[in-house]
Amino acid sequence: MTNPIRLATRASRLALWQTEHVASLLNKAGFATEIVPMQTTGDAVQDRSLAKIGSKGVFTEELELSLLRGETHLAVHSAKDVQSSIPRELELLAFLEREQVNDVVLSYNEGFLLDKPGIVLGTSSTRRKAQLRRFYPNATTAEARGNLQTRLRKLEEGQFDALVLAYAGVHRMGYEHLVRHTLPAHQFVPATGQGSIAIECAAELDKSLKAGLKAALDHPTTHTCLLAERAFLHTMEGGCSIPSFALATFDDSKLRLHGGLISLDGEEYVEEIQTAEASVSAHELGISVADAVLARGGREILASIREHRG
Repeated sequence: MTNPIRLATRASRLALWQTEHVASLLNKAGFATEIVPMQTTGDAVQDRSLAKIGSKGVFTEELELSLLRGETHLAVHSAKDVQSSIPRELELLAFLEREQVNDVVLSYNEGFLLDKPGIVLGTSSTRRKAQLRRFYPNATTAEARGNLQTRLRKLEEGQFDALVLAYAGVHRMGYEHLVRHTLPAHQFVPATGQGSIAIECAAELDKSLKAGLKAALDHPTTHTCLLAERAFLHTMEGGCSIPSFALATFDDSKLRLHGGLISLDGEEYVEEIQTAEASVSAHELGISVADAVLARGGREILASIREHRG
C-alpha cells in the first residue's frame, strides 16, 4: 500500500504517545503512517464531570466519525474509553498487549500516607471515587478533569494531596517516580480495558488490509480478555459514569473474570468471579458474570444511581 495509514487520535500527549507507538508497530510491518490529531468532546469540556456531560463516546465520537467518513483508516483509543456499544458500521480490529492494570496514587510528597485522615484525592473516575469511599473512608475525593499534565499541575498547586490514576498512562509518560502507592487489583478492580490500546476501523475497510493491520497490532491474549470484559460491560449497560469494574486474566489455560458494581457512596458492593474453559467463549463468560452481578443486587444499584442522577 503506497498511501499512508491515517491514524485518528486525541491530541493529548498520552494519546499521541499511544498513537506513535501504534505507528511504529505498523512501520515495522511495512506500512507508512500519518497521525491525525483531533479534539474530542471530553477534551473540550473541562468544567463538568464525565457523568454530567454524558460519558458515552465523549473521548471517541469525533474519531469514529472520521472513520465513517473515510477520512482516516484507524482510530487509536485507550481501551477503557471505548463505549460498550459501537456503531454497527465500525469494528474493534485489535487490542495491543496490555500494560500493568493497577490504579496508582501519585504525590509530590515522598512521605505521603494513604491512610492519613483528611486527605484529598483527585480523580475524575466514578469507579475510583466509589472504591475510595469504600476502602479509604478517611479520604475526600475531588474532581480532577484534564490530561495527565493538567492534573499534575493541579496537584503541584495543592488542589489535592494526591492523584489516583491508571499506572499505564503514568508509566507511558514517565512519571513513575511520583507513585507512592500501587492499589491492589483484586480490591481496586480496574475499569474494562484499562491498560490496553484499542484499534477501531470501518467494517467495510478492505479485508486483506484489515488482516495485515491486525497481524501487526493485535495481541491475542489481551484481545480475548477484553472480549470478556466488554461483554460484561455491554450486559451491564455501563459506561464511564457507572462504577462497574471488570478484569479478565488467564490462569493456566482457563480464563478468569472478576467483575462487579459498587454504589456511588461505596456502601453497596457486588462482585462475581468466574472461570471458564477454553471451550467457553470469552463473550459468554462476560455475560455470565454480568448476569450474576445484576441478579445479586446490581440492578438495584444501577436503578439507585440513575435515580440519583435524575
